[in-house]
Amino acid sequence: MKVIEFSRYGIPHEVCACIEIDDLGTPEKGNIIVSVIACSINPADLLIIEGRYPGPESLPSRLGIEAIGDVLSVADDVKEVSPGDRVLLLDRQNWAEKVSTPASRVIRITKKLDPLQAAMMKVNPPTALLMLSDYVDLKPGDWVIQNAANSAVGLHLIRLAAQRGIRTINIVRRESAVAALDSAGADLVFVDSEDLAHRVRREIGDSHLPLALDAIGGSSCLHLASCLSKGGKLVNYGFLSGDPCMITPLQAIVSSITLHGFWLVNNLFQGSPQKVENTYSEVTELILAGTISAPVEATYKLEQVQQALAHASRGGRSGKILFTPNLECND
Repeated sequence: MKVIEFSRYGIPHEVCACIEIDDLGTPEKGNIIVSVIACSINPADLLIIEGRYPGPESLPSRLGIEAIGDVLSVADDVKEVSPGDRVLLLDRQNWAEKVSTPASRVIRITKKLDPLQAAMMKVNPPTALLMLSDYVDLKPGDWVIQNAANSAVGLHLIRLAAQRGIRTINIVRRESAVAALDSAGADLVFVDSEDLAHRVRREIGDSHLPLALDAIGGSSCLHLASCLSKGGKLVNYGFLSGDPCMITPLQAIVSSITLHGFWLVNNLFQGSPQKVENTYSEVTELILAGTISAPVEATYKLEQVQQALAHASRGGRSGKILFTPNLECND
């Protein structure tokens, strides 16, 4: 069977390969065998391969943070899921035709979900959901500002905020991204610049802007901080620039701006099993209702790993890139 692995850190499409390994056979105690239907290429996957994000302790290693699949077989002691169930895979080695995983490391999901949307539901939807809820008690009419707003997290956040009567200020790095965000329901969209705070406040005046969400770090993080109301919270959840997060002493001391870090591993998966289950139940309902979705630009088979990773690393994309090891036409 086919799996994707990398044996050294570097440029993703240069260091990853699709290899053949022995079939998995019978599941061990507590484990299940899952046929992987679809798996996304998350930005964190690319950062892991580049050595810029928490990853495997040793190489070579397999890859794939997000995936869904159908249960093929279960060990005799497994009661949580049954063959034929569709599951969300919570471990990180899912770019494969099949995986063996503990039954405790999957969440059963409905087959009513579009398989490509389901394959992207592990990380981005709960990230947007929890960042919008866990840091500030936002009221209808409040503003939230975010960079990387044309990302999947950004699009989810725009729609979730609108559902709650919260208005969004959305920062992008290129003018060509503005129209798509306008169509997605963004209230305001700006291309990032040194004078961002002036331009934002010219539009919203003294309106309450208590929350900023940063996926980039560096100067872009600083620009968001400059827009916040006094006492505002700046939440960093991404590594895109590779630069340290920045706020000034004036912002921290006089304006009481605070910087927080968000990582789904800490903010969701180290919580109770009930919180995890409730969060994904809410995400499922949001996807089924059409409230949130992520655009898909292309899908690839595992053996097309070099093309897929080169595509995923390309700037200016209009959607996500996924592998579809076992996606059938009727899924």
